[in-house]
Amino acid sequence: MNGTKLAAIILILLGGIALAIGSFSYTKEKEQVKLGPIELSVKQKETVNLPVWLGAGVLFAGVILLLGGNKK
Repeated sequence: MNGTKLAAIILILLGGIALAIGSFSYTKEKEQVKLGPIELSVKQKETVNLPVWLGAGVLFAGVILLLGGNKK
């Protein structure tokens, strides 16, 4: 398998995952107050939405690369 096919397959997988999931979340910890040995922190949940056009574009680019990558 050459590099072009591998890149195309990775793009297709990433595009499919982006379309299937739509968004992902992560937790960010922020230090709020530090008074001597006492430290207070806050955990904040952040959500990142993945646009549909991004997932479809990456998927489409992978398909085009896979179909057009074999021409010499």
